[in-house]
Amino acid sequence: METISYEYEGALYVNLTNRCDCACVFCLRHNGHKGSIYADDLWLEHEPTREEALADIIAHHPEHYRELVFCGFGEPTYRLADLLWLVDRLREQVKDLPPVRINTNGHASLINGRDVTEELRGRIDVLSISLNGATAEEYCAVTKPRDGLKGWEAMLDFTRKAAKVVPQVVMTIVDKDKTPEDIDRCRALAESLGAKLRVRAYIPD
Repeated sequence: METISYEYEGALYVNLTNRCDCACVFCLRHNGHKGSIYADDLWLEHEPTREEALADIIAHHPEHYRELVFCGFGEPTYRLADLLWLVDRLREQVKDLPPVRINTNGHASLINGRDVTEELRGRIDVLSISLNGATAEEYCAVTKPRDGLKGWEAMLDFTRKAAKVVPQVVMTIVDKDKTPEDIDRCRALAESLGAKLRVRAYIPD
């Protein structure tokens, strides 16, 4: 059975799509995995409708979790309109909804063909954006965005603008093959965009 929402470390994660415009070298998708340490069956044979996703989230009683996270096996902002519809309905229907976070590659505006950052205002509490390198060359080598350098520039622009409307914006890197100097450069870049840096531990297969 496919997983739409699942629990991990006290948070409720929501899986809306498999689609992604990146091919990150550390992504489990490339090794034939259909799940991860979070859940065994994240690969969606069909994307849930917004109504199906809403029913699934509410059935999990999101008010009991510390955070609601839109993440999954793909890039959630491929379904940005549905994601924001879900947040609006949940804010209407769920008393004491926990903070809402999106884990993203930062390509939402590129994917949707317009600047979407203002649409996040008042809806999204936390953005976690994959940085993965302090230079365009490093970023493209690790993240392998479909649009190459344009993906790097779009991610930086999205972060800069989102930091003005979302209360907490965090950029993340995976510590695999990163020196302390690499991490310092990434931290300086994140802070220059109005974000904070979080270093994630690499989890092998």
